[in-house]
Amino acid sequence: KTFENIDPRTERSICSVAEAGKKDVDIAVAAARKAFDHGPWPRMSGRARSRILHNFADLLEAHAEELAQLETLDNGKPISFSRGADVPLSIDHFRYFAGWADKVHGKTIPVDGNFLAYTLQEPIGVVGQIIPWNFPLLMAAWKLAPALAMGNTVVLKVAEQTPLTALRAGELALEAGIP
Repeated sequence: KTFENIDPRTERSICSVAEAGKKDVDIAVAAARKAFDHGPWPRMSGRARSRILHNFADLLEAHAEELAQLETLDNGKPISFSRGADVPLSIDHFRYFAGWADKVHGKTIPVDGNFLAYTLQEPIGVVGQIIPWNFPLLMAAWKLAPALAMGNTVVLKVAEQTPLTALRAGELALEAGIP
């Protein structure tokens, strides 16, 4: 099943996009759970995740003009906003959290007596994220980057009005090595 993605400036169809129902969401969550429980992402080192997220940011930068055009086409905002804010800030956000991927770890805590106390910070699992229509790529970056940097898997629900940059970013994420 599909629906028409409408250009808000002309009210004409841009393209048809797959529509997800409850069954599709259940399948996506099950796949993300399987990836978390058995896949490489949560088990790889923070340094390895950092390299992949930096690679993803590099691909976003290499495709910055394409992403800006998609953001403007899909959202109706001026291209200067997409070029000057949405896309570069998204890239910066992925780079920032890529830098944190290997810096979050546990601590040993001094306590009285013959005891050992420590914290262990680890991925929590599948993260469901909902993205609004007004800053689709930037809001996705705000949510995806920290969750992925820490080793979680993600199910991303984009606004039906603005799915195009998330779809393209998903392709680039696969190309970067995000499983």
